Amino acid sequence: MTYGMVINLRRCVGCRACVTACKGANGTPPTVFRSRVEQVFEGTYPDVTCHITPMLCMHCENAPCVEVCPSGASQRGEDGIVTIDKEVCIGCQSCIAACPYRARSYIESDEGYFGKELTPYEEMRYQAMPVGTVDKCDFCKGNGRLDSGEVPACAQACLAKARIFGDLDELKSMIDERDAAQLMPEQGTNPSVYYIPA
Repeated sequence: MTYGMVINLRRCVGCRACVTACKGANGTPPTVFRSRVEQVFEGTYPDVTCHITPMLCMHCENAPCVEVCPSGASQRGEDGIVTIDKEVCIGCQSCIAACPYRARSYIESDEGYFGKELTPYEEMRYQAMPVGTVDKCDFCKGNGRLDSGEVPACAQACLAKARIFGDLDELKSMIDERDAAQLMPEQGTNPSVYYIPA
């Protein structure tokens, strides 16, 4: 099985529930985002259009982050999920530079949302996020959601039901029927995340 996700841009309203749910489920530090929502405005007032694109790690088949990682910390598993072994990561940030989707963050501080004094949840989660390493979306594999049969937190929290997660083979018919496309196909990365156009 290769995991993937389809994001329906016709349904996404840019509420950022996915971003909040991701941070809650993974307990990432303030400057670290595994999920984000990009907004691009076109036109001039009063004729303005807003294009919303939820972004996360694309879990590429030909992942440039894996190719450039000198320590072997970045790996793509048999399930198609690209992960980072924090015990092996040397924090060189080559993967950040190589990712065309800007899906990785460098952990540069051990401070929490309220400064040096961490909440009990931050204390627990920060153990898996040492300073000087890189962090990214892992489809909630690292927090145990996949092992317990749950979908990633971003997909569960999506109020508009714009995110569909599962086996890419099972999602293929939806991808074909709805003309879903990968971002930046010219990069040759073959992402496992597809977008249904707005």
